Amino acid sequence: MQSENPDRVELHTEIDRRRAFAIIAHPDAGKTTLTEKLLLYGGAIQLAGHVRAKKDRKKTKSDWMTMEQERGISVSTAALQFLYEDHILNLLDTPGHEDFSEDTYRTLMAVDSAIMLLDGARGVEPQTIKLFHVCRQRNIPIVTFINKMDNFARDPFSLLDEVEKVLGITAVPLFWPIGSGPDFKGVYDLRSKQVYRYEKTTGGAYPAPTATGGLDDPELQNLMDEELYATFREGVELASGALPEFDESEFLQGNMTPVFFGSALTNFGVELFLRRFLEIAPRPASIPLEDGSTLQPDDPEFSAFVFKLQANMNRAHRDRVAFVRVTSGVFERGMTVNISGQKKTARLSSPVAFFGQERSTIDNAYPGDIIGLINPGLYKLGDVLYTGKEPGFHPLPRFAPELFARLVPTDTSKLKQFRKGLQELPEEGVVQVFTTGDGSAIIGAVGQLQFEVIRHRLEDEYGVSCRLESVGFECSRWIKPEDKSKFSGYDLVVYDEKNNPVVLFKSEFRMKSFMREKPEVELFESPIRSLAQK
Repeated sequence: MQSENPDRVELHTEIDRRRAFAIIAHPDAGKTTLTEKLLLYGGAIQLAGHVRAKKDRKKTKSDWMTMEQERGISVSTAALQFLYEDHILNLLDTPGHEDFSEDTYRTLMAVDSAIMLLDGARGVEPQTIKLFHVCRQRNIPIVTFINKMDNFARDPFSLLDEVEKVLGITAVPLFWPIGSGPDFKGVYDLRSKQVYRYEKTTGGAYPAPTATGGLDDPELQNLMDEELYATFREGVELASGALPEFDESEFLQGNMTPVFFGSALTNFGVELFLRRFLEIAPRPASIPLEDGSTLQPDDPEFSAFVFKLQANMNRAHRDRVAFVRVTSGVFERGMTVNISGQKKTARLSSPVAFFGQERSTIDNAYPGDIIGLINPGLYKLGDVLYTGKEPGFHPLPRFAPELFARLVPTDTSKLKQFRKGLQELPEEGVVQVFTTGDGSAIIGAVGQLQFEVIRHRLEDEYGVSCRLESVGFECSRWIKPEDKSKFSGYDLVVYDEKNNPVVLFKSEFRMKSFMREKPEVELFESPIRSLAQK
């Protein structure tokens, strides 16, 4: 009997070690805090600091942009790779602000599972719903962590019921909470039938120690009054007997979400969650291709795709980085790859792994890994890097902007820096830039915060102060070139970066009126593939 190729055995082993996942949440649910505490247990951060840094704590590792650190919000995607026991985790900390749904969508194309973080007092919130539906469209398995149990929280059955009714997914608890707020005493593992007691640490700076005991442990009963203990026992019995059991196949198909409870701020329940998450989270999966076939991660040919571009991540480097998800084969430093659609090759000589803005050079990477490639303007969002035959990946999503403005530099002596920033930042997907017939530029955004971000970054990273001037349009659609002449003076035809025509409408009412008047003219919410590929 012939033995398997040693290189292939190594590839399988490395694939099995990896988990690529993202965290999705409504703003202020504790997403960045949970990210930091996961890193703490992975040994990546010794002293876990609050999101808004205190004097003796460092800034949050995943929030590298000056604006994020000042305002305590995540508006860009941070890539964080760390080791926990024998697993290599690639965590993408997605933007939490609703204006950045497009960047979030692209990020979710690069992961194999997602953690849905809910506030125990608020439950399912609007932004959670949006991000959840993006995951469902891709059938991404979702694990739920109900956070802030050390604050007053809703009844756990009420929270589970809301997840099922609002999101349409079966919610199955793997742990059960003991009280909440001042009465929060810990969680009960429904599988091992052990209690993990909540012991708060000062400021949540170090891993919270937990003592374990059984359901009938007299010490546990002494921790709470009779009423709380009776409520807890009743909840455990109902959860064990009345709720469905965890089904791995249903979970992997995106139909069921396992539920955990804890407090990221005080570290309680985070390591329990991490250990179980690594048990159930999927390994790097096959990639569906446009021709209906799939690309297997253990395919010997290398492939990867660019899902994010970022300029000026680190002032010490002042370079541009392409974030790449490895999808098959083995990446080796110095290898030469083809770039889809460009008929070019590139030698990948400076690959890096990320930890927020910190980076380290790597020699190898495997499916599931997120790596960075120094980008001298060569790579574009959605590019596929490959050896052998080109795999036909589905394109990354793009959305029609709803806000438009002109960006005007206040100091005309800095036009060179302004033009450089206006070329580089839109390539990251921060905003979209459209060119008018007279050659001037209009920027388009999904939400107002994107305008603030590009203004801030032009000033902070390129030294150019700008003002925004409204142009009076509220929605846009891509059109066929032959339809350019069919619009009135109310509308404005502009061109995207690939010279595809786009029409801007004064309002949604005006757009609907045009659709009634000229139903034969097709309007598209994203670029037409046949045009975009030219």
